[in-house]
Amino acid sequence: MKLVHLRFPFYAKLALVLLVVHLIIGLLYLGSEIAMPLLIAALFAVLLRPVVVLFNKRFKLPHVLAVLAAVILFVVFIASICFLISSQVSSFTDDLPGIKHNLSLHYYHIQDWVKDRFHISYNKQEKYIQEVTLSNRGQLMESTLANFSKTLLHVLLVPIYTFLILLYRNLFKKFLAKLIDQKDHQTLVEIILEIKIVVQSYIAGLLIEMFIIALLTSIGFTFVNARYVILLGLITAVLNLIPYIGILVATIVACLINSTNLSVISGIVAVNVLVHLIDNNILVPKIVASKVKVNALISIVGVLIGALVAGIMGMFLAIPLIAILKVIFDRVDELKPWGYLMGDDLPKTYNWKKIKLSDLHAGNEETCNKEKRDGGNKAIF
Repeated sequence: MKLVHLRFPFYAKLALVLLVVHLIIGLLYLGSEIAMPLLIAALFAVLLRPVVVLFNKRFKLPHVLAVLAAVILFVVFIASICFLISSQVSSFTDDLPGIKHNLSLHYYHIQDWVKDRFHISYNKQEKYIQEVTLSNRGQLMESTLANFSKTLLHVLLVPIYTFLILLYRNLFKKFLAKLIDQKDHQTLVEIILEIKIVVQSYIAGLLIEMFIIALLTSIGFTFVNARYVILLGLITAVLNLIPYIGILVATIVACLINSTNLSVISGIVAVNVLVHLIDNNILVPKIVASKVKVNALISIVGVLIGALVAGIMGMFLAIPLIAILKVIFDRVDELKPWGYLMGDDLPKTYNWKKIKLSDLHAGNEETCNKEKRDGGNKAIF
């Protein structure tokens, strides 16, 4: 029987793509409690695959024991990080009266600004805040308990899923081989290999980047006489996962819980700006070094959609999932335009006194016309 290949007009293809995207996001939202631990476990399984191979070849362990040893080492590593964070949080809670005093001072300054700017009295501000707080108190308690139980369940499920995914790795590969036509097996192999490289380089580089950012931020905060330097360094490293917005939120948090002294606040801002410059100029291009480049717009939108679908886990998964999708799109002819849309084809930086800065002229009409005159087809408009 001869297969008939249907050709659809562009608007029909666009409608189908948008429908599929909508269905996928909707399914992830409805089944996030099942999908998110599985996706995180899949990423961790790809990251731990070289460790399993090491135990197989170097120590001659059976496959099951090699997988078990790799997962146990990973769990011990994560537990040690959690222990470090918990020790810092305990010292943080000991100073809650001082932190509350600092926050109260910031709160009063904001009240003064609102009164001077919008002519709203202190009593009206307090009344409105009390109404909002009382109306949301019950919902806040319920959501806190629900989120805690979900997080505990996910913490237990992720190592189990990671172990099983590593154990049945060959089963999944054979399933994909049976699912795809024989003529497309080479493309399938290329996609799997590139996804493995992308995930391993991205997550491993991300962990190294987070460690260096936490270290630099803690050292810098020590020099400017800030408090809770290790905890704030860890918070900055985690929030830095969100492009551009994360470092801003980390700066605001550090300023709020520290002293109201202007010199300390200025020092915190200066340290975060310096760390951000080091991150953009050295850490990201040299350490993260992913083979798939995703532009900042897609990254931010993906992180926001991930937060909407699955909260913090969705934010963590957004960028690697976008990178995986781009690998697939770049290998499928019908989806290549979408892969190009997700990419970063603009000039990244220009040099100013040996410092790399963002190229503010990238992507404007004059630059595109110049590229077109130079003989390239990069400029379409």
